[in-house]
Amino acid sequence: MIVVSAASGALGRLVISQLLTRVPAGQVAAAVRDPARHTDLTALGIDVRHGDYDNPASLESAFRGAERLLLISSPELAPDRRIRQHLTTVEAAGAAGVRVIAYTSFLGADRSGDGLNAAHHATERAILDSGLGYVMLRHPFYTEAFVNPGLRKAVESGTLVSGTGGRGLNTALRADLAEAAAAVLTDDTHLGRGYDLTGPLWTYPQLAEVLGEITGTRVEHREEPGAIPGAMGFLMGLARSGMLERQTDDLRQLLGRPPTSLRQAVTYALSQG
Repeated sequence: MIVVSAASGALGRLVISQLLTRVPAGQVAAAVRDPARHTDLTALGIDVRHGDYDNPASLESAFRGAERLLLISSPELAPDRRIRQHLTTVEAAGAAGVRVIAYTSFLGADRSGDGLNAAHHATERAILDSGLGYVMLRHPFYTEAFVNPGLRKAVESGTLVSGTGGRGLNTALRADLAEAAAAVLTDDTHLGRGYDLTGPLWTYPQLAEVLGEITGTRVEHREEPGAIPGAMGFLMGLARSGMLERQTDDLRQLLGRPPTSLRQAVTYALSQG
């Protein structure tokens, strides 16, 4: 039995879809906060269980009978609470008899427990200390944070504004990361490994060029670091510093094909409502 935690989220649902192409539905369980709200998963033949990161008893019950667990990192932003949720989940997995934990970590979490990686680093350490089998899936930022239907505004205006200084971004689509997770959950050869997952490196000038080619509209790129507010401005600042340019071949190896290209991602994003 494979249990997917936080299975009602975008990544969790994509992982379940991928698992169903590899194993019978009866071998997959979804741990969610409110099973009654996810009858669509039940209709697929999946065992939908109550599993709340803030409720240790529910987690142990949700994981019972599972050989493998995909621990999808909590969306909680406060590091202390996120760490507590993850460590509680690891303890519950051990108590329930889970044999292997695959964890959706973040790039660099194996080397640093500072800043963005505090909770991920602590979770990786807890999994290693637990004595359970493991696979670390260290994700980059999602491509969807940058390449999404909102790009239509750039096409309409003819201008794509960024604050990355033309530096590269190693993002990956959720769908590719979900496929990689399903691959490691169904193949013992990945046990004891840590994978640093990156998509093909791309830049905002390239994005502007691809937008123009796909839509037949001239789109110019303009660099304005101070014009991007909030979380997106923060992410672009990371890119501008060169922090998002690390590249590995791990995602390609897990997928058995090249990760989704920038052109493919843009084409899909513009097709969405």
